[in-house]
Amino acid sequence: MATEEPEPPHIPTVRQVRFTPFPEVQQTPTTNPIDLILDVNLEVTVELGRARKPISEILQLGPGAVIELDKLAGEPVDVLVNGKLVAHGEVVVIDENFGVRITEILSPADRVRSLS
Repeated sequence: MATEEPEPPHIPTVRQVRFTPFPEVQQTPTTNPIDLILDVNLEVTVELGRARKPISEILQLGPGAVIELDKLAGEPVDVLVNGKLVAHGEVVVIDENFGVRITEILSPADRVRSLS
């Protein structure tokens, strides 16, 4: 019985890679990193008030039903940005649309507290 010689292990060929250089890109000097996100749209919601009702009352709602809110007429409304309270304001009418005049911006500390 003849014994076969084991094949020598395959030795890969190693070559240096040559990349083509990237073209020069004109960079505009950015003075403030926030400039990069200034055109991002955020959802702004104005909350007139809230109410809690049992399901039985919700099921009875129909045209003409009135829901009493937890805020008094003339009381400031809440302004939320992406669901986070950031300001208070008063309801105004602009031509045929409602609007809000900001009366108070919450401090950063108050905004953090409103998250909990």
